[in-house]
Amino acid sequence: MRRRELWQYALFALLLATFALTLLYPIALTVRGGFYDDATARTGFTLDHVALVFRDPVLREGLVNALVKAVAVTLLAGVIALPLALLSAHHRWPGKALWNALVLVPLILPPFVGAIGLKLILGRAGALNELLGTDFDFLGTSRFLGVVIAEALHLYPIVYLNAAAALANLDPAMEEAAESAGAGPFTRFWRVVLPLIRPGLFAGGTIVFIWSFTELGTPLMFEWYAVTPVQIFDGITELEASATPYALTVVMLAIAIACYLAGKFAFGRGNLAMQTRAARAAEERPLSTPAALGATALFGFVTTLALIPHLGVVLASITAPGGWYRSVLPERITFDHYSNALTHDIAFPSIVNSLQFASAATVLNVLLGLLIAYLVVRTKIKGRSVLDALAMLPLAVPGLVLAFGFVAVSLHWPFGSGGPLSGFAGVIGAGANPIPFLIVAYAVRRLPYVVRAAAAGLEQTSGELEEAAVNLGASTLTAVRRVIVPLIAANLIAGGLLAFSFAMLEVSDSLILAQQAQHFPITKAIYEVSQRLGDGFGIAAAMGVWAMALLTVALVGASVLIGKKLGAVFRV
Repeated sequence: MRRRELWQYALFALLLATFALTLLYPIALTVRGGFYDDATARTGFTLDHVALVFRDPVLREGLVNALVKAVAVTLLAGVIALPLALLSAHHRWPGKALWNALVLVPLILPPFVGAIGLKLILGRAGALNELLGTDFDFLGTSRFLGVVIAEALHLYPIVYLNAAAALANLDPAMEEAAESAGAGPFTRFWRVVLPLIRPGLFAGGTIVFIWSFTELGTPLMFEWYAVTPVQIFDGITELEASATPYALTVVMLAIAIACYLAGKFAFGRGNLAMQTRAARAAEERPLSTPAALGATALFGFVTTLALIPHLGVVLASITAPGGWYRSVLPERITFDHYSNALTHDIAFPSIVNSLQFASAATVLNVLLGLLIAYLVVRTKIKGRSVLDALAMLPLAVPGLVLAFGFVAVSLHWPFGSGGPLSGFAGVIGAGANPIPFLIVAYAVRRLPYVVRAAAAGLEQTSGELEEAAVNLGASTLTAVRRVIVPLIAANLIAGGLLAFSFAMLEVSDSLILAQQAQHFPITKAIYEVSQRLGDGFGIAAAMGVWAMALLTVALVGASVLIGKKLGAVFRV
């Protein structure tokens, strides 16, 4: 074996060890915790805790609610996204580029934050009921519908990006053959297009389903507690004495994996997908003036709906306490919330914390993402597909499970009580320091974005340039640093922007791992501040606006840098 191959396999082994410690070990501890016979001593084995999840009517109701919510969100997101993707892929009309860009708008605000605005709009005394003269209770008897709407309006772009990418790879000859055989538009879509783009729809739908199934922040903000993620969150304080939170997490993980595998078997295999990419791109047909107006109206209607939570947050951020009650728009305005968000004893430190945590995680992501992408794309070492699968695994594993896994790690050696690193990092306890766990958790959760972006850049860059540098006497490290990195810098920056911005607004890890005010990231501070009477909602909304501005810049920058390949970032 040549020296270069030895170096590659050594790096491969190091990366596998990193995944074992930061990804597989936390998941394994969580799974093991659900089967302890004695939760306090962490000994023995029993199925009783898992069985209790299905016997207990409260826990069983939480699982059913989470599953029904995830299915509803996924279907609604698909219904919203697919017509837009079909229009965008097959037709051309004035303003299309602008509308394609606006499709990404919902991603700039987590539904957890958008819920602040929606509560003021959808509440019984909110703007919508005042506008329509109705008395619909989205936050009470219909809070399930409110949560579904909030999450679907946030997540439909993920389905759109994957569907658009699948349609772009569709060989137009397939549709042309069906058309020449006399098939009408509906028949061509149902019998030809839909089966061929099914893997793309599955890729986006899987992300949406798992995201919604395990989403913690939105149900919390809507005060919908009869759902599994919230029940797990409420059980954090019982971890050292009870196995029930572990068992709930195990069941949630098992259901997420089972649903993914079932969908993969049903929709990801045995399909009629083409064996190769299309030989030529499909021609975009210009729309007539009435049809163009209809397409614009459809995109405008969906975008307007998606902007409602954002609008609600912006309005809430300038509403004086008690100034938006039984009125369509706020009746009393103030801009004090923005200054208070920068001076509040919890709000401002949380912004600083998030900047520090997300920056450290992004540095780790760029370094690891480049190494992983290089081994996967540029080398032929055995097992590189395993490395690629491990890098993508955080997209398929619920974020709540990983967050809970890091709590479990903090309770075990070497971080647990009496362990050599007990003072270095911890989650539960008065003197706990969750910062190392937060940084690693952020990095693990957002690593897939950088890996996909870096891999896309390497696939577009000829390996001959690197080989030429090596042949001229440069080491592999020098060739990568001096040749490869400059060539794919745009991809690394795009992936890093996405990793940084989504780490800044990470919900599950922040809510679970940060238990003390001095460690709060921005999302945990938004939740805590929003619970305060008086100006709490306004300050939380102002923090949400700052977060929107950050994520807008990141997404626009990433879209400009890697263009249509942005959809590959949100694919399992």
